[in-house]
Amino acid sequence: MQTFVWDQNFVTGLTSVDEQHRRLVHLTNALGESLISGCATDSRALEALFGQLAEYARNHFDDEERLMREAGIIPDHLALHQTSHRGFIAQVSAMWGTRESMSNPAEVLHGFLASWLGFHILGEDQSMARQIARIRAGETPAEAYAIAAAPGDPATAALLRAMRNLYLVLSDQNRDLAEATLQLSEKVAERTLELSEANQALSDANRQLELLSRTDGLLNIANRRYFDERLEEELHRAAREQEPLALLLIDVDHFKKYNDTYGHQAGDRCLREIAAAAHSVVSRPADLLARYGGEELGILLPNTELNGANVLARNVCAKVAALQIPHSTSTVTPYITVSVGVAAMLPDRQADSDRLVFAADRALYSAKKGGRNRVCSA
Repeated sequence: MQTFVWDQNFVTGLTSVDEQHRRLVHLTNALGESLISGCATDSRALEALFGQLAEYARNHFDDEERLMREAGIIPDHLALHQTSHRGFIAQVSAMWGTRESMSNPAEVLHGFLASWLGFHILGEDQSMARQIARIRAGETPAEAYAIAAAPGDPATAALLRAMRNLYLVLSDQNRDLAEATLQLSEKVAERTLELSEANQALSDANRQLELLSRTDGLLNIANRRYFDERLEEELHRAAREQEPLALLLIDVDHFKKYNDTYGHQAGDRCLREIAAAAHSVVSRPADLLARYGGEELGILLPNTELNGANVLARNVCAKVAALQIPHSTSTVTPYITVSVGVAAMLPDRQADSDRLVFAADRALYSAKKGGRNRVCSA
């Protein structure tokens, strides 16, 4: 559906202005079609289309105002245009930002744009064009304004007033909706502040909840669910960018014996210290340390080859050994140690994350079978 079909009624006689109006009509039709048909399911495509319309309107307004200044149109009339221009940009941007709270956003936005475009071209800019033509013909700006500011016949004047009133009504409705939305948001924020120990806004609370859903409650590092999500993401990214991806699986040696000897509370403290030691060697923002399960940790290392992963694995072993947590029933040393399995791959688009996990798990099994407190790589 096209809201506007260009014809001679839209022509102002100003070549650059008419070309820009044609472009505005096209962009408005395209956005209206996308909104009303519901075919544009990609929100980024809609955002891009709206951004293109808003940016083009700004440029169009700048050109019009420059044209009026150069022609010498009276300052009061120029100021009216400037106010109208700024008001439209602010209004349509506010409506676009609050469209999710509208019951019928497509109809509201489409009606607003349709009424504005008709009033702008047939009302504001036709008047501007008539004044510029008279000034160029030798009349003073004041004379041109007095004669050309109003439409030539009562019927046209009535139609333009109706279009302007519709535009203003839609603007008022949107302002009321925005105020109601703001009041509701303030009430929600107040209630959230009362319930939140952190005394944060609702958006902060949501981000905190998301963070908690990704975090292991005991060790305060990523949990297994988030680890699995990131593994898939990094595998696809590595395949797309043709970069290596490495994985470390870390197991605490004889941890069951430790729990049996010192108790589960001591075991929890032990795991927390080991996690902190491992975290101290994971320095890049993209690297991920997570609790893989029980006493096992996993470290995901994007853009890391096998040699680099082995170096980091040995650093983890050294950091844990330096803690010197007593383990009297260990058959390895009198202190807590860890075994690490390392694997790395350069994945293609058919790569399976299970392959990388299986390789690291097999390497970990070799480290434990080889006497523990060591690093083995696949």
